[in-house]
Parts: sequence; C-alpha cells; structure tokens
Amino acid sequence: MTSLYDRYILPRFIGCACGSRPIMKQREKVVPKAAGKVLELGIGGGLNLAFYDPGQVSSVSGVDPSAELRAIAEAAPRSPGLNVEIREGTAEALPFEAASFDCIVCTFTLCSVQSPSAALAEARRVLKPGGRFLFCEHGLAPDPEVVRWQRRIEPIWKRLAGGCHLTRPIGGALTAAGLAVTDLSSMYLPGTPRFAGWSEWGEARS
Repeated sequence: MTSLYDRYILPRFIGCACGSRPIMKQREKVVPKAAGKVLELGIGGGLNLAFYDPGQVSSVSGVDPSAELRAIAEAAPRSPGLNVEIREGTAEALPFEAASFDCIVCTFTLCSVQSPSAALAEARRVLKPGGRFLFCEHGLAPDPEVVRWQRRIEPIWKRLAGGCHLTRPIGGALTAAGLAVTDLSSMYLPGTPRFAGWSEWGEARS
C-alpha cells in the first residue's frame, strides 16, 4: 500500500530535486541526441520531454512504476507533434518486445531501480542491434572522502528520496552489462552537494 508520503510528498520532492538547474543542464546535453523510436526508462514527471526533437524522434515510449509521476508526465511540456506514450512498468521488466527501439534514454534512473543489472539487461533486450543507449546518472564519486560521506548519508537518503542510492557505479555498470561505452564525460555538478553531485553521462551501444 502506498503511503501518504509516497503519494503526495515524494513526487514533489523528486520533481524539485530532479528539476534543479544543474540537472536540467545535464538533461539538455543528452536528450536532444535521441533519434528514431525511443524508450525512456523511468520517465518520472516527464522532465526530459521538452528536450526531444520531433524532427529526429518518431516516438517516445516512457515507463515508470509511479502512478503519481506518470500523471505529472502526461501534462509535462513538450514540442508540438512529439508522439509520446507513457506506460506503467519497471525498468527490470519492460513491457516491450525484443529489439523494439532505436534508442534508449536513461537519466537519473539507475540510482533508484531495484536492480541496475536487471534494468540494463532489459535495456539490451529491447534495444535493436547497434542501438544507442544515452545516459546521464549520478552515483559513486571518485574521491574517497566524498565516498565516505555518501555511505554515511545513503541510508537516510534512500528513505527520503524514493530508494535513490548515492553509491552505485555508473560507467562500470554499463560495461558490466555488456554495453559498449563509446562516449563518457563526468564532473561534480555545480551548486550541488558533492555527496549527490557526481555525474557521468554519454553514450553506449548494444
């Protein structure tokens, strides 16, 4: 049963945190590169929808387990003519046939899925051979002192932020899942606490 916090407070908390200016700048680096038939893992409140180019994208299918966030995504701003379908689902059990998508967009999602390895295995399954996996995530920092703080804060952070983890690796997880990382950038996000601010983004292929 969904708690009152999960229904009313958490969606607003996520919308505020994931819609901050530094994170929106990261989305803007990644999402406009999407093309063809696109799947968005963990579409949340639809914050990426404004960045898709309908001239390049034939359709966007978004999945998310939260009914509250899906309702917000339905009303999120987007370019006229962008074909969007939002469905209930989890990244670990995608409701799509194998090799269905040209491109997958995954932004600030792997931190909160139940199993990143299962989610990435599903992404490989539904991605066409040679398909593109565009990602931008936050996770395990490279600096030991920051990592110590991440490990201290994570138990409380997960409860407040809907299961969001601070210490999950990013690029290494993609490689371990059998995706070939072809482009990778990283930095601490400006104006963001360092324990939550390490970001990696780029592109991988199936």
